[in-house]
Amino acid sequence: MSLANKLSQERRARLAAERLLEQKQAELQAANRKLGHHARKLSDEIVETRAEVENVRDENRRVKSDLTEANQKIEVAERRLWHSIEAIQDGFAFFDADSRMIAANHAWLSVFDGLEALQPGISYIEILQFATEEGVIDIGEMPPAAWREEMLDRWQSPNPEPHVIRLWSGEYIKLIDQRGHGGDVVNLALNITDTIRYEQRLKDARRTAEAASRAKSTFLANMSHEIRTPMNGVVGMADLLKETDLNKEQLLYTNTIRNSAEALLVIINDVLDYSKIEAEKLTLHADTFDLERSIHELVLLLQANARDKGLDLLVDYDMFLPTKLIGDPGRIRQVLTNLVGNAVKFTETGHVIVRVTGIAENGTCRLHISVEDTGIGIPANKVDHVFGEFNQVDGERDRKFEGTGLGLAISKKLIGLMGGDIWVESDEGTGSCFGFTVTLPLAEDADAIDPIVPEGLRHALLVEPHDLSRGILEKQLSALGLTVRSCASGKDALTALEDGTDLVVTDHHMADLDGMEMAEVLRAKGDDTPVIVLTPNTGSAMNDPMRRHLAAVLQKPVARRELLDALRTIETNAPGPPAHAEGKAPPPQDKTPLQGTARAVRVLAAEDNKTNRLVFSKMVQALDIELQFAENGKEAVNLFQSFAPDVIFMDISMPGMDGKQATGAIRALEGGNDHVPIVAMTAHAMDGDDADILAAGLDHYLTKPLRKAQLIDHISRARPEGARDPAP
Repeated sequence: MSLANKLSQERRARLAAERLLEQKQAELQAANRKLGHHARKLSDEIVETRAEVENVRDENRRVKSDLTEANQKIEVAERRLWHSIEAIQDGFAFFDADSRMIAANHAWLSVFDGLEALQPGISYIEILQFATEEGVIDIGEMPPAAWREEMLDRWQSPNPEPHVIRLWSGEYIKLIDQRGHGGDVVNLALNITDTIRYEQRLKDARRTAEAASRAKSTFLANMSHEIRTPMNGVVGMADLLKETDLNKEQLLYTNTIRNSAEALLVIINDVLDYSKIEAEKLTLHADTFDLERSIHELVLLLQANARDKGLDLLVDYDMFLPTKLIGDPGRIRQVLTNLVGNAVKFTETGHVIVRVTGIAENGTCRLHISVEDTGIGIPANKVDHVFGEFNQVDGERDRKFEGTGLGLAISKKLIGLMGGDIWVESDEGTGSCFGFTVTLPLAEDADAIDPIVPEGLRHALLVEPHDLSRGILEKQLSALGLTVRSCASGKDALTALEDGTDLVVTDHHMADLDGMEMAEVLRAKGDDTPVIVLTPNTGSAMNDPMRRHLAAVLQKPVARRELLDALRTIETNAPGPPAHAEGKAPPPQDKTPLQGTARAVRVLAAEDNKTNRLVFSKMVQALDIELQFAENGKEAVNLFQSFAPDVIFMDISMPGMDGKQATGAIRALEGGNDHVPIVAMTAHAMDGDDADILAAGLDHYLTKPLRKAQLIDHISRARPEGARDPAP
């Protein structure tokens, strides 16, 4: 190649290099500009980042400070918590999900008496192993392996039940384990030694109290028996003495003896009842009974006391309320006796009235029974205390009225057992009203009274001097459909008597002209209007010669059914006593065989007490019977075979062979043939005694003091075919 060509190529190359250089310089300048732009932007970002970093550093320093403070607080809390756990007198331990101990307080570890092996990390099964091998636990006769297996099964259950263990020292520990969601377990070991010992003391105290209660019950039963036995002689002889010819002073003494003995029996019964209620051993015995009859029988018993004080003792029984109910008649009568007896005792003038209302529906009857009196009343500050035990209105120093103060407390308990309520309203100096409500089932034959009377009876004249009694009789007669006109005296009645009067109902005892005299005046005038006389003493009225002028004589207060029966038996415009005029069934036909062919009823009485034998013989001396006595159970069994009695009266407590054993021997001799009724005569009157005695084979149960009427009733019912009537 020529030099020119070479120079030309070099020139072209140099020019190309220069253009390339210019291009690169231009690119470099553009890159520098871009780099400068990025540098400025990056510088700005660095400044911002440095500011942010500084902020983060400040935040980190604050967080670190907070974390440090929080850790310090946690450490303090943990330290305080652990100090608290250590201060707990009961054991406290933690276990992880693998049943290895994390930590335990001193109380928990002290059970093992400083055993060095019990350190964090030890397993639960190893702890059980140490507990048996070191004799820490008193497992009794149980094999150690079996005990450990039982405890391990409990530990591994999802919800371990609390378990009590006994330590070698005699202390009792209650183990309570709580399993967490992660498997960790918190174990509490509560020392319940004091609780166990306290419970043991309670059990010992309960046994002692029960023994004392049994001793008290036995004492009360024995005292009741021992008191009733001589009391049978006192009451029985007083009753017999009253039947002899006595002057007024002697009769007063005799009545005082009998009433004092009866008062003592009331006190004994109250104490026995209260002790049974206190021990929660008093039970109710449901039976069918006639409420109205029970009330009238009670009123009849209290009538003498009320009459002696000049009180009117009245009964206002809802005319159409059923009277056949199912309940405990003895306990209801007891409540009524307390309420009515108190009313008579605390009333000097005026009246006492028993009101009975109620609602009968759906086979039950809700009764509302109240006893109103015009007595001394109760101070306002003592009304709330009358149902308390041993509480009385008068004070201990100025007591005017006798009694235990238990009657109302017992009544409240009895009504409560029946599911009822008892209450009192009173104004001091004016009177009181005691009442109770109770719901009882109706008996199957508990139909309401049928108010149908003869069509000829439409207009009645009522003669009654006492406003309250007159109002009750007016209401009863009006409820039976009669038009009633009333008078307050016999003289007013004679004036008011008009033609068209179908019936005269009059009180017996009136100031100017009594009921008998008024009937005699009417007959003397030729007036044959039937006259019914109401009297508190039917005996004297029935024996009055003027009885022939009367259609009926009814006991006052008169029972609804007796009044209705008397009205139904009246023949309009026909005076004189009709059949059943006294509201009683006709006398039974005399079944007495001819005297020459009949024998007397044979009665055997087993009684070891000489006085009680005398009382028994005197009570039945007027009867036409053949009586033999046995002084113990063995003699009774022998006489049963030789004497062949028709009825046996058996004392229960006798030496040698008692009444229940003698009854068993007699029943064995009978062999199921010719069952002879055996009647218990006993001073045992505690609740349950009757069931225990009757379960021994006796047929009936009489408590001492005996009642003459009860003896006569049992002898009459035992009269066999071919025997003479024992009634005199």
